[in-house]
Amino acid sequence: MEVAGRMNILVLNGGSSTLKATFRRLNGAPPPVPPAPLWNAQADWGRQPGKAQIRVGANGQRFERELDIEAPAAVLQPVLETLWRGPSKVIGGPEDIGVVGHRVVHGGHAFQQTARITPEVKDGIRRYVDFAPEHNRLELEAIEAAEQVVGPAVPQVAVFDTAFHATLPFYAKVYPVPYAWYERGVARYGFHGISHQYVSRRAAEILGRNGGAAGSAWQHGQAEPPAPPQRMITCHLGNGASLAAVCGGKSIDTTMGFTPLEGLMMGTRSGSIDPGILIYAVRHRGYGADQLDRVLNKESGLKGVSGISGDMREILAARDTNERARLAFDIYVYRLVREIGGMAASLGGLDALVFTAGIGENCAPLRQAACERLGFLGVQLDSGKNAAPEMDTDIASAGSRVRVLVVHTEEDWEIARECWRMMR
Repeated sequence: MEVAGRMNILVLNGGSSTLKATFRRLNGAPPPVPPAPLWNAQADWGRQPGKAQIRVGANGQRFERELDIEAPAAVLQPVLETLWRGPSKVIGGPEDIGVVGHRVVHGGHAFQQTARITPEVKDGIRRYVDFAPEHNRLELEAIEAAEQVVGPAVPQVAVFDTAFHATLPFYAKVYPVPYAWYERGVARYGFHGISHQYVSRRAAEILGRNGGAAGSAWQHGQAEPPAPPQRMITCHLGNGASLAAVCGGKSIDTTMGFTPLEGLMMGTRSGSIDPGILIYAVRHRGYGADQLDRVLNKESGLKGVSGISGDMREILAARDTNERARLAFDIYVYRLVREIGGMAASLGGLDALVFTAGIGENCAPLRQAACERLGFLGVQLDSGKNAAPEMDTDIASAGSRVRVLVVHTEEDWEIARECWRMMR
């Protein structure tokens, strides 16, 4: 049920072993800074087979419980029912939900913008299961489970991680392989698009408010503040990591491609490597597709090089005494800086560099090491601000030609904004 000008939005963000959910009530157009959700929940079924740990926050309290489940989709109903039952109740029932928004990782060629979910849209999501098997299948199950729990009268919306990158130039989408491969769906799609979309817009808002890339000059007497930056690189650095080159609010290049395996070195993923290595592994080491998939996605990156962990915090703790941990950190910085240089070339220059996600937001030594190597682009950090940054702030020195920001990503809020836009 909706009151005029008000919308109740439930967001479901499903992964391979987790589900995050938030519920917000918007009274009018979405503000730039996300309001705190009225209710939020997280379910994790990856720690113990047949068990799911559920944590719910509402009404100023936190609640935890463990469930026996037969399949991941079975966790959705008991999680959602805490919205309207028990001490975490914030609405009267599912009929009070105005719209349900879902993160869907892969939209392929078919879905280049947010879509209202219909049987045809579900069939399209199903077609791309082979492109993102760990995500699209489970996200489709979440959509169908939500239909059962909240009923068919509540509209559902799919927000695609690939959609933000639909603006890539055609020459950036097509790989230099036989063109028939592109016609069969092999192309650069890019990922983390919901995060890159939110972070690039939020950074532009921050810099526009502060006077843009030349803010200090304006503060010393310019008649008008300059426009927000047009050329921006957003660095989503978490366990998975990707960059986006954003020009005028649109993605024109990105590091991930046909799958989330391409591009940067990551926690357990290799990122881009010579394809000949794979041919060698098949011909001379007896590797099959499943083994390569496991090694490249689960046993490479920081974990593969260090032999310790895919967690950057553990790498930092060990790098002073462990040579391979130090090497893993150095490779990570090297690959990051090299890819930032490529994104800057695509943009024809750089006005702002934005760090986000778990590593990007919290790892000051990484930001310091990367920005020191980017001095040739005019990047200069304020060391004090970098060491203990506030979120959503500029940490560049006053004289830096390129602004450097740390922005807390809000994917769930971006999905809620897309739901508002679609329903309005």
